[in-house]
Amino acid sequence: IIHMYGNLKAFQGMEVFNHYAEGLRTLGSPVFGDLHLLTLARIILIGSIVLHIWAAYSLYLQARQARPVTYATKRVVQANYASLYMQVGGVVLLLFILFHLAQLTWGVPVIHSTFERGNAYANLIAAFQSPIVVLIYLAGLVALGFHLYHGTWSMFQTLGLMSRDYDRPVRGLALVLAVGVPVGFALIPLSVLFGYLQ
Repeated sequence: IIHMYGNLKAFQGMEVFNHYAEGLRTLGSPVFGDLHLLTLARIILIGSIVLHIWAAYSLYLQARQARPVTYATKRVVQANYASLYMQVGGVVLLLFILFHLAQLTWGVPVIHSTFERGNAYANLIAAFQSPIVVLIYLAGLVALGFHLYHGTWSMFQTLGLMSRDYDRPVRGLALVLAVGVPVGFALIPLSVLFGYLQ
């Protein structure tokens, strides 16, 4: 949500967006030096992603060991698309994150995109000139939406905070996050593609 909120500063123009992007490097100044908090945040995020992948893979292995032979006939009793395709969506999301970092953080020229170090706004505009890149982003954001929906609901379930009374509000919260966050992120590539942001 914080990342999405920061990205929406692109609608305030190049100067504001670049100031925001540069501000991430000096976050916590003057107590912390350049890149200190940003590096710490990156380490925590990378560690969280690695733990998340490990947990998902462990659950997958446990499920396979519990039922080594697949069902002759598979019927879905109570599941939604988000839960049924969580593993596929997770892989799509991981690939999307790597694509996003390569294009807009590491400066790898992806699909005819240019990269100008220190000018995050120009990089954003250059990246989303390509309909192919925008489609990749939209596909990644759909995967993010499904992942957020199932993950939010599952988090409350795992923490033992679910009951019949809370199921509807939790599903409502999950739906708000699953729609709101991807739509917020999608506004930027679509606005660039259709010429609103230049």
